[in-house]
Amino acid sequence: MSGIFGLFSSLIFITVAGGFLFIIITGLITWNRNNKSPRVTEEAVIVAKRTHVNQNNGASGTLHPHSSTTTSYYVTFSFADNARKEFLVSGKEYGLLAEGDVGELSHQGTRYLGFERF
Repeated sequence: MSGIFGLFSSLIFITVAGGFLFIIITGLITWNRNNKSPRVTEEAVIVAKRTHVNQNNGASGTLHPHSSTTTSYYVTFSFADNARKEFLVSGKEYGLLAEGDVGELSHQGTRYLGFERF
């Protein structure tokens, strides 16, 4: 019985560690790719805004589970060639931008740098 438990716990550890390693590596690859991309400023229109709320309910079965939420803010821009790109922006930027705004979008790869209205 202890052999099966040891094997099972090892598999869980390897799976969790592998998941963390995958997230770290893909984040570093994206960061490096963005750093190597040129900074681009082009005319764009804001066509959509959305949020994604992630809720962590804490440890179940405890007397005082801590829960937390994080909100990610996304804005989709449309360009002259009808291409669209979605960027992760800060909550402050999200609040200042409105659908239909026309201006110049600055970005570096998938990294949002700013938007100035005309």
